[in-house]
Amino acid sequence: MELGLTFPMQRFLKIKTPDYGTQPDRRFCWDLHVIDLRGRKCLLAVHCYSRYTFIRFDVVPFQWSDIPKLFREGLTESLLASGFSPAKIEAYLRVAGTPEITRTHGRREVAFLNRAWEDVLKTDWCLDVSCNVQPLMDHAVNTTPSRCVGFDGVGLGLERMGITMNRLK
Repeated sequence: MELGLTFPMQRFLKIKTPDYGTQPDRRFCWDLHVIDLRGRKCLLAVHCYSRYTFIRFDVVPFQWSDIPKLFREGLTESLLASGFSPAKIEAYLRVAGTPEITRTHGRREVAFLNRAWEDVLKTDWCLDVSCNVQPLMDHAVNTTPSRCVGFDGVGLGLERMGITMNRLK
C-alpha cells in the first residue's frame, strides 16, 4: 500500500521529498494531506481509486511521527463506523500490504483530494471536537456525489469503497 504525501504534508512533517510510488493498482494507493479544522491539525486521507475519505481530528504531535500507524488506525475506525466488517477490513489491509510513504499519485488524484477537502469544509457542522474519530463527517463526505479515478461518472465514495473491497482476491 502506498501513502502519498502532499507537499504541505511533507513540509509539515519536515521530511525529505519521498520517491514516486510504483504501485500500478490505485486500489492500494491513498493520498494524505494535513488540514486545519477549527485551529487544530488534522489528517485528511483520500483513497485514490474510490475517493473514500476519512479525517482524523486534532492529531497530537507524537502521532505524526508514525504516519503508517496513524493512517491504519484512522482507516480501520472509519471503515468500521461505515459498516464494513472487521474481516473485510483486515482482508483489504492484508492484500494492500505494508504501507510505504511516497509522493502523491498524480494531478488527477490530487484534484479529487482537493474536492474532498472542499466537501470537508462544507460539512464542518458535522465535526465532533471531543473526538479524533469523525464518523459523522466521514459519512457526510463519503455520501456526497463525486468523481474519482477508478469509476466512471458521479458516485458515492462509500459505495465505491464497498465495491472495491468486494472485488479483492
